[in-house]
Amino acid sequence: MTAPHVLRRARGVLAVVLAFIWVFPVYWMLNSAFLDNITLSATQPTFLPFGGSVDNFLAVVEDPRFLRALTVSLAVTLITVAVCLAVAFLGALAISRFRFRGRWSFVLALLLIQMLPAEGLFIAQYKMMSSLDLLNNILGLAFLYTAAVVPFTIWMLRGFVAGVPADLEEAAMVDGLSRTKAFLRITFPLLAPGLVASGVYAFLQCWNEFTVALVTMTDEQYRTLPLWLRGFIQASANREIDWGQVMAASTLVAVPVIIFFLIVQSRLSSGLVSGAVKG
Repeated sequence: MTAPHVLRRARGVLAVVLAFIWVFPVYWMLNSAFLDNITLSATQPTFLPFGGSVDNFLAVVEDPRFLRALTVSLAVTLITVAVCLAVAFLGALAISRFRFRGRWSFVLALLLIQMLPAEGLFIAQYKMMSSLDLLNNILGLAFLYTAAVVPFTIWMLRGFVAGVPADLEEAAMVDGLSRTKAFLRITFPLLAPGLVASGVYAFLQCWNEFTVALVTMTDEQYRTLPLWLRGFIQASANREIDWGQVMAASTLVAVPVIIFFLIVQSRLSSGLVSGAVKG
């Protein structure tokens, strides 16, 4: 066996090992979600959920706080994604298609904003939300999330917009289309993969965010899913933690998002290829 073949085999083995290391925590969460607390507390680990049940999942789903937190998280996330994509899309178009004074200063400001630690803004954010009477408010939390996600989303979309030649619009305008119709028919379809990628980024940032929600959503009625999940540990302060329900709750929060991301990612890849061919 030649040296290139040995190197290729070694790379393949290394890739499998790294994939296993990445997948194992997810598998352990799923495995533990089907086991009872006595089995999980045993000194001998159980790697396969033989004899397990869905009781942990039923206990979590029947909790009215879960549905309430799911509703809050979905509302905040969808509002943030919609507003973020609209604002970021217009911002990316302005940066890529127009030349104006202060353009590069604006781009530099977008990068500098990303360097600010989120923890350093908590006091200012809390006081601002309190003065606007937006504490424990879905729109208030969506406003903070949008402000946090928009800068990087603009930077991400800028690359997609810059990758579509303006000559395509000009050629369509020569053929008789107006600027608006040329943009909607020619440019916008080619930007769809970028919008999907930016939407996925915004969705994941909002869905998994914990600290800002912890500061601004103090009322139990307005807790998001990460805050609700934290309630399992708090409720178990004076008794043994039911790790089976904790893992089941974590699965219900995390796994659907992972599946959604994988589905969108495959569509994004096909969209990029088809967009390149059409261009």
